[in-house]
Parts: sequence; structure tokens; C-alpha cells
Amino acid sequence: MKQYVAHVTVTLRRSILDVQGKTVEHALHSLHMPALKDVRIGKHIELHVAAPDKDRATELVDDACRKLLANPVMEDYSIEIRELADTGVPA
Repeated sequence: MKQYVAHVTVTLRRSILDVQGKTVEHALHSLHMPALKDVRIGKHIELHVAAPDKDRATELVDDACRKLLANPVMEDYSIEIRELADTGVPA
């Protein structure tokens, strides 16, 4: 089995008001940073995956996202997969 590292980014769908993001945006503006706009807050998840190939690793992580890591009704997610070298460092 090859070893992969998966990076999953989960964010609220654009159609859903991101209250936390708006709060941070207002705080940034109060700190005199008006150029920073449209703040969206999400979560980043890192997973190590053992799979025969990158396609299967992606399938496993996608399944985890649909079943547990993201709420498909209100959240979107993106997956980035990288193969790990024998040292455990992304190749």
C-alpha cells in the first residue's frame, strides 16, 4: 500500500451567511484593514491514507467527507491528495 496525505478544506456554502466570517471581517476593519473583505471561516482536516493508488485514496477521503467530515446540506469541501515518500514527507 502506498501512503498519502489528504488535506480537506470544509467551508459553508456561499449561499449561507458565515456569521463567524462576518465577525472577523468587522474586527479586521476596526483594526484599519478595510482592504480585507469577504472573510469566510472554515476548517482544515489532514488525514493520512493507506491506499493502492491516488484514485482510491481520493475515494476513501471523499466517502469520509460525505459521511462525517462535512455536512452536505450546508458545507462544501475540497480534497488535495499527495503521495508520501518513504520518509513520511509529501513527495
